[in-house]
Amino acid sequence: MSILLVNEINDLKKKMVQLSTMVEEAVYNSVKSISERDLELARRIIDEDIKIDRMEVEVEEECLKILALHQPVASDLRFIIAVLKIDNDLERIADLAVNIAESTSYLCAMPAVSAPFDLSSMSQKVKVMLRKAIDALVNLDSDLAEKVLELDDEIDEINNAMYDQVEKEIKRNPDKTAALISLATTSRHLERIGDHATNIAEDVIYMIEGKIVRHKKFEG
Repeated sequence: MSILLVNEINDLKKKMVQLSTMVEEAVYNSVKSISERDLELARRIIDEDIKIDRMEVEVEEECLKILALHQPVASDLRFIIAVLKIDNDLERIADLAVNIAESTSYLCAMPAVSAPFDLSSMSQKVKVMLRKAIDALVNLDSDLAEKVLELDDEIDEINNAMYDQVEKEIKRNPDKTAALISLATTSRHLERIGDHATNIAEDVIYMIEGKIVRHKKFEG
């Protein structure tokens, strides 16, 4: 590997760390905004999303430049391919954080309503899952990435149970339907963040081991 390629890959790693940190902060703050009904924080998340979008484009352009100029092979090629995919997942996670912040803005305009499902536990599990996925990426830790995959089922279970709980609560309090649907949508956004964290973990495993695990659950 040439010194120039080494330097460009190292620069790319730094940008991925920066982007990951920005996205993780957006998710953390979006969950905080909805739990604390913090309208100012929600607005800040929405306004700052453009910074994440710009960084996502920078990372993509850097990957394409490396592919065009150096034509990397083997582990270097896997790394670039994985970064391209992870870059997209991080941007999508940031968009979902914005969606949650927008729900905060909507909910702050009406009387407070408690979620009829364990939104706090779900949001905490999603934050842990995302942190582990990012740590796995930064530290190139495939064992930690494997642990992320195990957490996804827990998130799915909470989200699946949520629908019945929200439906029952709407029947008891039909005047709160709009707020309850907004909370249900937030649960769905959190579940999708978990899915993208799973994608990141799968791509980290591919990056390190060259092993595709996306369809592992369907085998056997």
